[in-house]
Amino acid sequence: MGELSELVYLVDDEPAILKALGRLLKANGIETRSFLTARAFLEAYDPQRPACLILDLELTDMSGLELQRTLSERGWTHPIVFLSGHADVTRSVSAMKNGAVDFLTKPVRRMTLLAAVRNAIKRSRTDQASSRQHDQVLQRCSQLTRRECEVVDGMASGLMNKQIAANLGIVEKTVKVHRARAISKLGCRSSFELLHLVNSAPGILPLTRTFDGAPAEGTHPSKEPPPMGAVRRTTSLG
Repeated sequence: MGELSELVYLVDDEPAILKALGRLLKANGIETRSFLTARAFLEAYDPQRPACLILDLELTDMSGLELQRTLSERGWTHPIVFLSGHADVTRSVSAMKNGAVDFLTKPVRRMTLLAAVRNAIKRSRTDQASSRQHDQVLQRCSQLTRRECEVVDGMASGLMNKQIAANLGIVEKTVKVHRARAISKLGCRSSFELLHLVNSAPGILPLTRTFDGAPAEGTHPSKEPPPMGAVRRTTSLG
């Protein structure tokens, strides 16, 4: 089955506005689902589907800001565009600080609303793609052995092979073997590509930092201090 297209949820307690918004978006090829209350939306929305939310600031059962907080607590990460009958600076700032992508004042111009929705959909697609990429990298990293993680960690810390070997108490040739295996498992073609992958998603290695403090449990670092120049760099192709 193909991926589901983005859906725009509309939540507004004024039926006429809800109907007008739905007609406008549907006329521009955008799928929508409409709700008159926050609770009705909370009972029906699909948290797994890519979506954005057009949300009235003042609802009969709870405010738009309260609904935004509730969604955040539930793990909602999709874009929210707020609509308000008044230019409310304080609440608009609060909404934006909590992740809203836009705050529009009613009556909103058609082109302004469409631009905001399209921007929200674009952001939703970007976020979904980034999430999928992170999950893929995480899955690949889970295949690394502990020693391979330690070697990659050393590379990401800017150390050369001989410096990593000294820290781990192994020979440089063994470091190269672990590095090559890590490159293969992560689907990379070079050390540079591996480092780019790891640095693009901090915290993905299933290992606490080995070279920012004490060695990881089970390693046998050299009694001698690390070689001079063991400082962090952005690449390490040694």
